[in-house]
Amino acid sequence: MTYAEAVRYLYSLGNEVLTAKLGLERITALLEALGNPHRACRWVHVAGTNGKGSTCAMIEAGLRTAGIRTGLYISPHLVEPTERIQILGQPVAPQQFASAFVQVHQTAERMLAAGELDMHPTYFETVTAMAFVLFAQARLDTVVLEVGLGGRLDATNVVTPALCVITPIDYDHQIFLGDTIEEIAAEKAGILKPGVPAVFAEQRPEAEAVLRKKAQAPYILSRDWPITDLAINARGSRFKLKGIEIVCPLAGEHQVENARVAAIALHKLDVSPAGISDTHWPARLEHVSERPEIIIDGAHNPAGTRALAAYIRRFYSGRRIWIVYGALADKAVAEMTAILFPLADRIILTAPNNSRAMPPEEIPAPGARVTHSIAEAIAVLAEADRDANPEDVVFITGSLYLAGEARALLVK
Repeated sequence: MTYAEAVRYLYSLGNEVLTAKLGLERITALLEALGNPHRACRWVHVAGTNGKGSTCAMIEAGLRTAGIRTGLYISPHLVEPTERIQILGQPVAPQQFASAFVQVHQTAERMLAAGELDMHPTYFETVTAMAFVLFAQARLDTVVLEVGLGGRLDATNVVTPALCVITPIDYDHQIFLGDTIEEIAAEKAGILKPGVPAVFAEQRPEAEAVLRKKAQAPYILSRDWPITDLAINARGSRFKLKGIEIVCPLAGEHQVENARVAAIALHKLDVSPAGISDTHWPARLEHVSERPEIIIDGAHNPAGTRALAAYIRRFYSGRRIWIVYGALADKAVAEMTAILFPLADRIILTAPNNSRAMPPEEIPAPGARVTHSIAEAIAVLAEADRDANPEDVVFITGSLYLAGEARALLVK
């Protein structure tokens, strides 16, 4: 089977969020049939609402810089599904991805025929099993594993990790996780295991109370490591934790907390945080063009949008702001646009190439220019550039899917 055929079959299983079947029975049975590859490595398990991908990337960079053979499992991808499974800092090759898919898919088909599974594993379950297979085959030392949805019933929660990390908890995916912060925090806290230490990022008080109650081993609150000598600019930050200098190459004030959590996690793993400076995490306040200045950010929920708005106010006040915006219909679009659009001088609406995309005509933005693809939106920008002020800055945001499409067009 080719890579393209494997990807087509995965997509035929349905959208990974809308068709999610939370629970561990199916993935546990599948992994046992595959020889339990999820027991082959040391794991760092990371849950949370915001910042978990960035935090995972920083922990992995720190481990890899220290000479540890690392893996990284993240979701969603920006352009290609291979991005979700990374070995030694690089996405797996398409042929590796396809080979792992065949192994997992054929095992699932045999189990279905024998009545050992109730249904074919979902998109996310299948890719998670593929990741475990590839990590085991690569004989990695430590893998940083990002939770897909929630934590307690997420397919990644079959591992017994060396360390658990929980980044800031906020509202998202309420249909699956609950309508209150306490309910959502309880789902995230489901990754905590007896005897496994944990690091908790700065939280809302009601979320922190849940995490404290659910903890089953000693934990560190990030605020127990005070930040000193903080210097922050539009491209990143540097600061000290207990006298140790941390250099964070990811932009945004919110990344300071993510870097602090990553540094504490690395300390718990007996690794220097120096490698955080080598982190690459695309489409998160990523500068992809200088003239005009274009910044891509996958802010796709209210908390992420608030972080983007704070970044714009802090570093781009006084400059004319263009916002290219497209979102998924199942997101809190009205709330997010109310946060972001008042900062914009010009708005171009568009839509990611996704079945869940909100039609741009339905996004509340009177007077905005409407386009129907990111390519069309970028063409409008190019046309407008002839009359734009050299100091104008463009933000492309609203969805990670849109960010990925924009990046594929703008980053050579």
